[in-house]
Amino acid sequence: MLSILCLCGVLSGACHAASQPAQGCEPGVSQAGKGDPVVKGRVLLRRGMTADAERFVRQYLESHPDSADAHFLLGNILFKEVKAKESLAEYTEGAKYRTPAGVDLKVVALDYVLLGDYVDADRWLTRSLELAPSDSEGWYYLGRAKYNENRFEEAVNAFDQCLKLDRKNLKAEDNRGLSLQGLSRNDEAIAAYRTAISWQAELQAKNPGPFINLGSLLLELNRPEEAIASLNEALAIPPETYRSQGMAELEPRAHEQLGRAYTNLNQLPQAQAELEKAVALVPQDAHLHYLLGQAYRKGGRIEKAKAQFDRYTELVRAQD
Repeated sequence: MLSILCLCGVLSGACHAASQPAQGCEPGVSQAGKGDPVVKGRVLLRRGMTADAERFVRQYLESHPDSADAHFLLGNILFKEVKAKESLAEYTEGAKYRTPAGVDLKVVALDYVLLGDYVDADRWLTRSLELAPSDSEGWYYLGRAKYNENRFEEAVNAFDQCLKLDRKNLKAEDNRGLSLQGLSRNDEAIAAYRTAISWQAELQAKNPGPFINLGSLLLELNRPEEAIASLNEALAIPPETYRSQGMAELEPRAHEQLGRAYTNLNQLPQAQAELEKAVALVPQDAHLHYLLGQAYRKGGRIEKAKAQFDRYTELVRAQD
Protein backbone atom coordinates (compact mmCIF):
# COMPACT_ATOMS: atom_id res chain seq x y z
CA MET A 1 0.00 0.00 0.00
CA LEU A 2 1.15 3.44 -1.04
CA SER A 3 4.08 5.22 0.48
CA ILE A 4 3.27 2.79 2.94
CA LEU A 5 4.29 4.54 5.92
CA CYS A 6 2.35 7.26 4.44
CA LEU A 7 2.41 9.99 7.10
CA CYS A 8 -1.34 10.29 7.13
CA GLY A 9 -1.99 11.98 10.42
CA VAL A 10 1.66 11.89 11.45
CA LEU A 11 2.41 15.57 11.02
CA SER A 12 -0.74 16.61 12.85
CA GLY A 13 -0.93 13.84 15.44
CA ALA A 14 2.63 13.29 16.58
CA CYS A 15 3.52 16.95 16.41
CA HIS A 16 0.48 17.84 18.43
CA ALA A 17 1.45 15.36 21.12
CA ALA A 18 5.07 16.40 21.19
CA SER A 19 4.13 20.04 21.54
CA GLN A 20 2.48 19.39 24.89
CA PRO A 21 4.18 20.47 28.10
CA ALA A 22 5.36 17.69 30.36
CA GLN A 23 2.32 18.09 32.65
CA GLY A 24 -0.04 17.45 29.73
CA CYS A 25 -2.02 20.71 30.13
CA GLU A 26 -2.45 23.16 27.31
CA PRO A 27 -0.53 26.32 28.03
CA GLY A 28 -2.24 29.68 28.00
CA VAL A 29 -1.49 33.21 29.01
CA SER A 30 -3.14 32.82 32.41
CA GLN A 31 -1.39 29.57 33.36
CA ALA A 32 1.61 29.00 35.55
CA GLY A 33 3.88 28.85 32.51
CA LYS A 34 3.18 32.49 31.64
CA GLY A 35 6.44 34.14 30.69
CA ASP A 36 8.24 30.87 29.95
CA PRO A 37 9.63 31.21 26.40
CA VAL A 38 9.39 27.47 25.76
CA VAL A 39 5.73 27.53 26.75
CA LYS A 40 5.17 30.46 24.40
CA GLY A 41 6.84 28.51 21.61
CA ARG A 42 4.50 25.60 22.27
CA VAL A 43 1.51 27.93 22.12
CA LEU A 44 2.62 29.25 18.73
CA LEU A 45 3.12 25.71 17.44
CA ARG A 46 -0.29 24.59 18.68
CA ARG A 47 -1.85 27.53 16.87
CA GLY A 48 -0.24 26.36 13.64
CA MET A 49 2.15 29.33 13.53
CA THR A 50 5.17 27.16 12.79
CA ALA A 51 7.31 29.88 11.19
CA ASP A 52 6.72 32.20 14.16
CA ALA A 53 7.38 29.35 16.58
CA GLU A 54 10.65 28.47 14.86
CA ARG A 55 11.84 32.07 14.81
CA PHE A 56 10.94 32.60 18.46
CA VAL A 57 12.62 29.39 19.70
CA ARG A 58 15.77 30.04 17.68
CA GLN A 59 16.03 33.51 19.21
CA TYR A 60 15.65 31.99 22.67
CA LEU A 61 18.36 29.41 21.97
CA GLU A 62 20.83 32.13 21.04
CA SER A 63 20.96 33.12 24.71
CA HIS A 64 20.04 29.71 26.18
CA PRO A 65 21.92 27.13 24.06
CA ASP A 66 21.78 24.57 26.86
CA SER A 67 17.96 24.42 27.04
CA ALA A 68 17.02 20.83 26.26
CA ASP A 69 13.32 21.71 26.17
CA ALA A 70 13.93 24.41 23.56
CA HIS A 71 16.03 22.10 21.39
CA PHE A 72 13.37 19.38 21.58
CA LEU A 73 10.64 21.89 20.76
CA LEU A 74 12.61 23.21 17.80
CA GLY A 75 13.14 19.62 16.66
CA ASN A 76 9.39 19.10 16.77
CA ILE A 77 8.75 22.31 14.83
CA LEU A 78 11.24 21.27 12.16
CA PHE A 79 9.64 17.84 11.93
CA LYS A 80 6.29 19.49 11.28
CA GLU A 81 7.97 21.52 8.55
CA VAL A 82 9.23 18.21 7.05
CA LYS A 83 12.87 19.09 7.73
CA ALA A 84 13.89 15.71 9.08
CA LYS A 85 17.69 16.11 9.16
CA GLU A 86 17.50 19.51 10.86
CA SER A 87 14.96 18.11 13.33
CA LEU A 88 17.24 15.19 14.23
CA ALA A 89 20.12 17.59 14.80
CA GLU A 90 18.06 19.49 17.38
CA TYR A 91 17.06 16.32 19.23
CA THR A 92 20.71 15.25 19.25
CA GLU A 93 21.75 18.61 20.67
CA GLY A 94 18.99 18.60 23.29
CA ALA A 95 19.95 15.10 24.43
CA LYS A 96 23.28 16.53 25.63
CA TYR A 97 21.39 18.33 28.40
CA ARG A 98 18.47 16.03 29.23
CA THR A 99 17.29 12.51 28.45
CA PRO A 100 14.49 12.71 25.87
CA ALA A 101 11.01 11.60 26.89
CA GLY A 102 9.06 8.92 25.05
CA VAL A 103 7.17 11.50 22.99
CA ASP A 104 10.46 13.08 21.91
CA LEU A 105 11.81 9.72 20.75
CA LYS A 106 8.61 9.13 18.80
CA VAL A 107 9.22 12.27 16.77
CA VAL A 108 12.85 11.21 16.28
CA ALA A 109 11.52 7.92 14.88
CA LEU A 110 9.14 9.73 12.56
CA ASP A 111 12.01 11.86 11.29
CA TYR A 112 13.60 8.60 10.19
CA VAL A 113 10.32 7.65 8.51
CA LEU A 114 10.51 10.87 6.50
CA LEU A 115 14.05 9.85 5.51
CA GLY A 116 12.88 6.37 4.48
CA ASP A 117 14.99 4.71 7.18
CA TYR A 118 12.55 2.25 8.70
CA VAL A 119 15.20 0.32 10.63
CA ASP A 120 16.10 3.37 12.70
CA ALA A 121 12.42 4.33 12.91
CA ASP A 122 11.74 0.89 14.38
CA ARG A 123 14.61 1.24 16.86
CA TRP A 124 13.50 4.64 18.20
CA LEU A 125 9.82 3.74 18.30
CA THR A 126 10.73 0.66 20.35
CA ARG A 127 12.70 2.89 22.75
CA SER A 128 9.80 5.34 22.89
CA LEU A 129 7.35 2.58 23.79
CA GLU A 130 9.62 1.29 26.54
CA LEU A 131 9.10 4.70 28.15
CA ALA A 132 5.43 5.08 27.19
CA PRO A 133 3.92 1.59 26.68
CA SER A 134 0.36 2.93 26.69
CA ASP A 135 0.93 5.12 23.63
CA SER A 136 -1.47 3.59 21.09
CA GLU A 137 -0.23 5.93 18.37
CA GLY A 138 3.34 4.77 19.00
CA TRP A 139 2.28 1.15 18.55
CA TYR A 140 0.55 2.08 15.28
CA TYR A 141 3.67 3.74 13.91
CA LEU A 142 5.82 0.82 15.08
CA GLY A 143 3.53 -1.51 13.15
CA ARG A 144 3.96 0.62 10.04
CA ALA A 145 7.74 0.58 10.42
CA LYS A 146 7.75 -3.21 10.89
CA TYR A 147 5.55 -3.56 7.80
CA ASN A 148 7.99 -1.55 5.71
CA GLU A 149 10.80 -3.81 6.94
CA ASN A 150 8.74 -6.86 5.78
CA ARG A 151 8.63 -8.02 9.40
CA PHE A 152 4.97 -8.86 9.06
CA GLU A 153 4.49 -11.01 12.17
CA GLU A 154 5.96 -8.28 14.36
CA ALA A 155 3.82 -5.72 12.55
CA VAL A 156 0.69 -7.72 13.38
CA ASN A 157 1.74 -7.83 17.03
CA ALA A 158 2.28 -4.05 17.09
CA PHE A 159 -1.13 -3.38 15.54
CA ASP A 160 -2.70 -5.79 18.04
CA GLN A 161 -1.16 -3.74 20.87
CA CYS A 162 -2.50 -0.55 19.32
CA LEU A 163 -5.99 -2.04 19.08
CA LYS A 164 -5.90 -3.18 22.72
CA LEU A 165 -5.36 0.45 23.69
CA ASP A 166 -7.58 2.02 21.01
CA ARG A 167 -10.21 -0.60 20.30
CA LYS A 168 -11.65 0.75 17.04
CA ASN A 169 -8.58 2.31 15.47
CA LEU A 170 -9.57 1.95 11.83
CA LYS A 171 -6.10 2.58 10.39
CA ALA A 172 -4.57 -0.01 12.73
CA GLU A 173 -7.10 -2.65 11.67
CA ASP A 174 -6.59 -1.84 7.99
CA ASN A 175 -2.81 -2.06 8.34
CA ARG A 176 -3.17 -5.23 10.36
CA GLY A 177 -4.90 -6.60 7.27
CA LEU A 178 -1.95 -5.57 5.10
CA SER A 179 0.45 -7.33 7.47
CA LEU A 180 -1.65 -10.50 7.51
CA GLN A 181 -1.70 -10.37 3.72
CA GLY A 182 2.09 -10.14 3.79
CA LEU A 183 2.05 -13.43 5.72
CA SER A 184 -0.31 -14.96 3.09
CA ARG A 185 -2.99 -15.28 5.77
CA ASN A 186 -5.49 -14.03 3.23
CA ASP A 187 -8.73 -15.05 4.92
CA GLU A 188 -7.67 -13.19 8.07
CA ALA A 189 -6.60 -10.20 5.99
CA ILE A 190 -10.01 -10.07 4.27
CA ALA A 191 -11.69 -10.23 7.67
CA ALA A 192 -9.55 -7.36 8.94
CA TYR A 193 -10.36 -5.17 5.92
CA ARG A 194 -14.07 -5.90 6.30
CA THR A 195 -13.89 -5.08 10.00
CA ALA A 196 -12.23 -1.74 9.22
CA ILE A 197 -14.93 -1.05 6.62
CA SER A 198 -17.70 -1.87 9.13
CA TRP A 199 -16.27 0.51 11.72
CA GLN A 200 -16.80 3.47 9.40
CA ALA A 201 -20.27 2.56 8.18
CA GLU A 202 -21.82 5.62 9.81
CA LEU A 203 -19.00 8.05 9.07
CA GLN A 204 -19.53 10.88 6.60
CA ALA A 205 -15.87 11.04 5.52
CA LYS A 206 -14.82 7.45 4.96
CA ASN A 207 -11.24 6.19 4.75
CA PRO A 208 -10.81 4.60 1.28
CA GLY A 209 -7.85 2.44 2.32
CA PRO A 210 -9.72 -0.69 3.51
CA PHE A 211 -11.96 -0.73 0.41
CA ILE A 212 -8.96 -0.50 -1.94
CA ASN A 213 -6.88 -3.02 0.01
CA LEU A 214 -9.78 -5.47 0.07
CA GLY A 215 -10.43 -5.01 -3.63
CA SER A 216 -6.75 -5.46 -4.50
CA LEU A 217 -6.51 -8.67 -2.48
CA LEU A 218 -9.71 -10.08 -4.00
CA LEU A 219 -8.28 -9.31 -7.44
CA GLU A 220 -5.07 -11.18 -6.54
CA LEU A 221 -7.24 -14.13 -5.50
CA ASN A 222 -8.97 -14.09 -8.91
CA ARG A 223 -12.26 -12.83 -7.51
CA PRO A 224 -12.69 -9.84 -9.86
CA GLU A 225 -16.45 -9.37 -9.43
CA GLU A 226 -16.06 -8.99 -5.67
CA ALA A 227 -13.02 -6.77 -6.21
CA ILE A 228 -15.06 -4.44 -8.45
CA ALA A 229 -17.74 -4.03 -5.81
CA SER A 230 -15.19 -3.00 -3.15
CA LEU A 231 -13.24 -0.72 -5.49
CA ASN A 232 -16.43 1.02 -6.64
CA GLU A 233 -17.21 1.72 -2.99
CA ALA A 234 -13.78 3.31 -2.67
CA LEU A 235 -14.39 5.48 -5.72
CA ALA A 236 -17.80 6.53 -4.43
CA ILE A 237 -15.86 8.45 -1.78
CA PRO A 238 -15.43 12.05 -3.05
CA PRO A 239 -11.92 12.94 -4.30
CA GLU A 240 -11.73 15.84 -1.83
CA THR A 241 -12.02 13.31 1.00
CA TYR A 242 -8.93 11.52 -0.30
CA ARG A 243 -7.04 14.81 -0.32
CA SER A 244 -8.28 15.98 3.08
CA GLN A 245 -7.13 12.71 4.65
CA GLY A 246 -3.69 12.90 3.00
CA MET A 247 -4.50 9.94 0.75
CA ALA A 248 -4.55 11.52 -2.71
CA GLU A 249 -2.25 8.77 -4.03
CA LEU A 250 -4.94 6.17 -3.34
CA GLU A 251 -7.37 7.54 -5.92
CA PRO A 252 -5.29 6.56 -8.99
CA ARG A 253 -4.56 3.23 -7.32
CA ALA A 254 -8.29 2.55 -7.03
CA HIS A 255 -8.82 3.35 -10.73
CA GLU A 256 -5.84 1.15 -11.64
CA GLN A 257 -7.10 -1.84 -9.68
CA LEU A 258 -10.60 -1.38 -11.07
CA GLY A 259 -9.19 -1.20 -14.59
CA ARG A 260 -7.28 -4.43 -14.02
CA ALA A 261 -10.42 -6.13 -12.68
CA TYR A 262 -12.46 -5.12 -15.73
CA THR A 263 -9.61 -6.28 -18.00
CA ASN A 264 -9.68 -9.70 -16.31
CA LEU A 265 -13.41 -9.91 -17.05
CA ASN A 266 -12.82 -8.77 -20.66
CA GLN A 267 -15.00 -5.71 -20.06
CA LEU A 268 -12.62 -3.59 -22.08
CA PRO A 269 -14.46 -0.26 -22.46
CA GLN A 270 -14.81 -0.07 -18.67
CA ALA A 271 -11.20 -1.15 -18.19
CA GLN A 272 -9.94 1.49 -20.60
CA ALA A 273 -12.05 4.21 -18.96
CA GLU A 274 -10.70 3.43 -15.49
CA LEU A 275 -7.08 3.22 -16.63
CA GLU A 276 -7.48 6.49 -18.53
CA LYS A 277 -8.59 8.12 -15.27
CA ALA A 278 -5.56 6.68 -13.46
CA VAL A 279 -3.18 7.97 -16.16
CA ALA A 280 -4.80 11.41 -16.04
CA LEU A 281 -4.20 11.57 -12.28
CA VAL A 282 -0.58 10.32 -12.44
CA PRO A 283 0.67 10.97 -16.00
CA GLN A 284 4.32 10.27 -15.08
CA ASP A 285 3.62 6.72 -13.88
CA ALA A 286 5.09 4.48 -16.60
CA HIS A 287 3.35 1.35 -15.32
CA LEU A 288 -0.09 2.89 -15.79
CA HIS A 289 0.67 3.73 -19.43
CA TYR A 290 1.72 0.11 -19.96
CA LEU A 291 -1.51 -1.23 -18.45
CA LEU A 292 -3.60 1.16 -20.53
CA GLY A 293 -1.68 0.09 -23.64
CA GLN A 294 -2.47 -3.53 -22.88
CA ALA A 295 -6.16 -2.74 -22.47
CA TYR A 296 -6.24 -0.82 -25.77
CA ARG A 297 -4.41 -3.63 -27.60
CA LYS A 298 -6.74 -6.25 -26.18
CA GLY A 299 -9.67 -4.18 -27.44
CA GLY A 300 -8.19 -3.83 -30.91
CA ARG A 301 -7.29 -0.14 -30.57
CA ILE A 302 -3.81 -0.62 -31.99
CA GLU A 303 -2.78 3.00 -32.59
CA LYS A 304 -3.84 4.04 -29.10
CA ALA A 305 -2.00 1.04 -27.67
CA LYS A 306 1.18 1.99 -29.55
CA ALA A 307 1.00 5.56 -28.21
CA GLN A 308 0.76 4.28 -24.64
CA PHE A 309 3.61 1.79 -25.07
CA ASP A 310 5.75 4.53 -26.60
CA ARG A 311 5.00 6.78 -23.64
CA TYR A 312 5.85 3.93 -21.27
CA THR A 313 9.25 3.52 -22.98
CA GLU A 314 9.96 7.28 -22.79
CA LEU A 315 9.24 7.40 -19.07
CA VAL A 316 11.32 4.30 -18.30
CA ARG A 317 14.29 5.69 -20.24
CA ALA A 318 13.97 9.02 -18.44
CA GLN A 319 14.31 7.18 -15.11
CA ASP A 320 17.57 5.44 -16.13
